[in-house]
Amino acid sequence: MADDRGTSAMVFLAFLSGATMGAVAALLLAPQSGDESRDQIRRYARRAENDLRDLAGRAGEAFEEVVDQGKEFVETKRSVLRDAFDAGREAVKRERGRNDEGADRG
Repeated sequence: MADDRGTSAMVFLAFLSGATMGAVAALLLAPQSGDESRDQIRRYARRAENDLRDLAGRAGEAFEEVVDQGKEFVETKRSVLRDAFDAGREAVKRERGRNDEGADRG
């Protein structure tokens, strides 16, 4: 799932970059005044900046979610290992008790 988000983000970023470069090329080749072209480039730049901030925010949220899931996974496995370790320790104690009782009888 995290791979899908990363891939989607990369596709969106590539699309956004291509669209921006295409817009700049169109502006540079368009038959309009320099002032009009600069104003139009500024508008495109602001829009691209806002889109990139939005994308960065969503990527940050996705990263935090994946980190939280990782922490949850580690904690679950830690709990399982702790329980298994405790069960093993109890089994060793029981066996030692049995061995000590057998040695006392012998």
